[in-house]
Amino acid sequence: MTTIENIKVLAVFEQYPKHMQSKLLYLRQLILDTATEIEAIDHVDETMKWGEPSYITKIGSTIRIGWKQSTPDQYAMYFNCNTKLVNTFKEVYRDLFKYEGNRAIVFAENDKIPTEDLKQCIALALTYHNRKHLPMLGL
Repeated sequence: MTTIENIKVLAVFEQYPKHMQSKLLYLRQLILDTATEIEAIDHVDETMKWGEPSYITKIGSTIRIGWKQSTPDQYAMYFNCNTKLVNTFKEVYRDLFKYEGNRAIVFAENDKIPTEDLKQCIALALTYHNRKHLPMLGL
């Protein structure tokens, strides 16, 4: 697990309920691992946006991860709703994931995450600006 260097991000992770911390840390690590597999990415900024841990590259669109007290048995990976990302995921992956409008992939606490498919979604977001002109983002 990569150390969280941003103290604001670390504080948010520490505030999540224990049963969700490991799930969100898994998503975080999946984002970071996916980025290292993409040659065009040399750095991922880990920061806070809208009160949630957020991940951005020079060639990508922001990915946020979070948990909401209003839906305590769920956690999510959020994408910019002004992109084609979630609509593309819906077209390609259909009901493999649960979606929240055009902004998130939502996971129930006990869901088994289809890791390779989610990594593809992450890769599309991390490289979005290089692909946004392509039909179906190049898939």
